[in-house]
This record gives sequence, C-alpha cells and structure tokens, in this order.
Amino acid sequence: MGRLTTHVLDTALGRPAAGLTIDLYRVSGGEEHLASAKTNGDGRLDRPILEGDAFRAGVYELRFHAGAYLKAANRLPDPPFLDLVPLLLSPYGYSTYRGS
Repeated sequence: MGRLTTHVLDTALGRPAAGLTIDLYRVSGGEEHLASAKTNGDGRLDRPILEGDAFRAGVYELRFHAGAYLKAANRLPDPPFLDLVPLLLSPYGYSTYRGS
C-alpha cells in the first residue's frame, strides 16, 4: 500500500504555498478526476490525496492551480504566464522534484 502526497513552495516569497488548489486525475485509459484538495499553511495536504486500495499502478496527473493562487495574492501578471503547473512556483517559473 502506498500514498500520494505533495508539498508546494512559493519560491518568490520563500515560504509554503498555502491555499493552493490541487486536482488529481487518473489519465491511463482516459481521464478521470479523482480528488481535489487545498494546501495547508505548510504547503502540504492535510492527508494524502490518494491512498489505500485506491492507490494502484497507473498514470496520474496532479494539476496545481497556480494561476488562481497567484491571482488571489495579486501577483499574477496580465496576461498570465502560468496557470496549471506542477510543484515549486513563482509568477514566472516552476520546478519539480521527487521528495524524500
């Protein structure tokens, strides 16, 4: 049994990205929305977005609503440079990594 978690850091502010919406999709054999969650004050989810029997082999996609997060903080340029992106973000870039 495994679990899927994530941690989002706001690299422009040097702190966790609190309140960022994340959607989880299974994309093998079509596209199926599985869950939505928001990051807490530490930039993490309060519980795994996928775990237990639901956590099985397949192709998954986490969609990070960076545009809405940056817009809520009045930091989104017009037109937006980023909207749905993975993991570490700032108004002009992002990075991903596999955590420990």
